[in-house]
Amino acid sequence: MKLNKLVVFICTLVIVFIQACSNNDEIKEQNNQNDAESNFNETGMPIVNESIELDIFASHSPMSAEDWNDVLVLNEYEDMTNININWEQIPMSGLEEKTNIALASNDLPDVFYGIWMGHKDVFKHGSQGSFIPLNDLIDKHAPNLKKLLDEYPSIKKGLTFPDGNIYSFPTIYSPEFKSLLVGSKPWVNQEWLEKLDMENPQTTEEFYQYLKAVKNTDLNGSGEHDEIPYGESSNNLDYLDHWLRGSFGIGNKGRLHLYVDLDPDTEELRFIPVQEGYKEMLQYMNKLFSEELIEQSTFTMEEEQYLANGTEALYGSTNFFNPVEMFGKEGEAYTSGYALEGPNGDKKYTGISHPLYSVGQFMITKDNEYPAETVRWMDYLGFSDEGVKLFYMGIEGVTYEETSEGPQLMDEITDNPDGLSETQALAQYMIAPGGGHPTKIVSEYYSGADNSELELEATEKLEPYLIDNPWPAFTFTEEENKELKTIGQDIEKYVSEMKVKFISGDASFSDWDDYINTIENMNLERYMEIQEAAHERFQDD
Repeated sequence: MKLNKLVVFICTLVIVFIQACSNNDEIKEQNNQNDAESNFNETGMPIVNESIELDIFASHSPMSAEDWNDVLVLNEYEDMTNININWEQIPMSGLEEKTNIALASNDLPDVFYGIWMGHKDVFKHGSQGSFIPLNDLIDKHAPNLKKLLDEYPSIKKGLTFPDGNIYSFPTIYSPEFKSLLVGSKPWVNQEWLEKLDMENPQTTEEFYQYLKAVKNTDLNGSGEHDEIPYGESSNNLDYLDHWLRGSFGIGNKGRLHLYVDLDPDTEELRFIPVQEGYKEMLQYMNKLFSEELIEQSTFTMEEEQYLANGTEALYGSTNFFNPVEMFGKEGEAYTSGYALEGPNGDKKYTGISHPLYSVGQFMITKDNEYPAETVRWMDYLGFSDEGVKLFYMGIEGVTYEETSEGPQLMDEITDNPDGLSETQALAQYMIAPGGGHPTKIVSEYYSGADNSELELEATEKLEPYLIDNPWPAFTFTEEENKELKTIGQDIEKYVSEMKVKFISGDASFSDWDDYINTIENMNLERYMEIQEAAHERFQDD
């Protein structure tokens, strides 16, 4: 009996001891949580009172600063925030492979930054738990991004996945920065227009007549007909496609939707590459190509050759970026082109993107011990006016100066005494050159060619004909992504291949019905059901 009492007593002591230890652990955990909360500042700077560290896995463009662990702008931001970043910089050439290895490891970085991850993979790793949902964190700790999402609901819709979660900070082009949203623009050789006594084309027929005149006239004075009426750097004439779609009544939801848009008569989703307007556009492009008004080597030519031809003053027209930037002094001969009115009276410019440029640029992982602090860090640097100014302009008195016209980069940057380009000079102080950052890009602090006077004038000429409300890229469920990986890729690959064949003449338009039947037999019906489901989710409030 005494032995039993002793056993009971010992067991009671053990239980009391375990409970005490458990209570101590809970108290310790609560104390740690309280310490973390007391270290974190909801507003103002620094973000934390006592310094913390974050490990960030980041893509590295050769145009950017060489060592992100010691660069002026980030050093300044570290002093402001008390958050020290350990950057692991991954060259673009091996980025995808090393990203996959990092994600498969048991030791994730705190953040994946600027890795150009597509919608499908962001959703995959988010739904599997590698990336944490950011909805509540954005609501509580990202006032600048939240304001932007509230102001532009279509950006929020494009950033939200079918499970209702946001898993990343995006790259956003300011909706007011039309030149950047348009990107590549049409250009026509003004000097040659004057020699031909012709006006800048405003219809597809006038454009055709201009190209014919260029082909048949020795405009560059070389003594031979080496002028190229139209040329571009894309191997499948994507840029000409952007210029012409609105002339044939297709592509009314912008550059991020090459395969689906809305039928203007029924407001129903339609598959663009089987529409009559698409056929008419290809027939027009085939006419230009067959008459050698389009560069004949365009489907195989490297971009370097395109640029070389431009510097030799061979092009009568093109669609690309600032011709002075691309072709040097010879680019001064060009004026911007118009949106062209097509044979049926259509006149729109559809080659414009939605402001939500890229979703996969900043994902916080499950191993991050400081998600709130990380969100505040990114929100200020990427989406507040002060942070964006710091990120793109640098430090006043070092990289820029304030003027009556706003902040301007200093002469040492724009006219570097060591012969560095503006991008190379900026890269000595910041990581912005090279792009791919989770940030809002605004014209006030952007030094790229899209903000040049020439491109702003080109955009102003196109603006009356820009389509309204281009769509962001749709998001799909895991099952939809699996199906699109097969039927979607097959259909889109076939369409792309046949586009080149129709334009080049390798396929006859008498086979158009066979082309449509082939697409339908590749399960176009299911492809459109998936697109419609994504469209309905996008439309839902």
